Amino acid sequence: MLTLIPAYGRDYKTAKAVRDDWNANKDFIITCITHPYDGEYCNKQDMNESVQIRFHKLTKIVLITKD
Repeated sequence: MLTLIPAYGRDYKTAKAVRDDWNANKDFIITCITHPYDGEYCNKQDMNESVQIRFHKLTKIVLITKD
């Protein structure tokens, strides 16, 4: 499972806000050092797997499952 963080300096206070932007195809950054695309931008449209997204100054995680 990939870990992502919000792109362009965005941050969120709630998991709902993260899910809303994920569903709106906003960009996130892959932060998994073992993944070949570490540091690359992605969005919901690019992913075909479940992801976890860090938010609230990277202290919380929300799990987003693939539909």
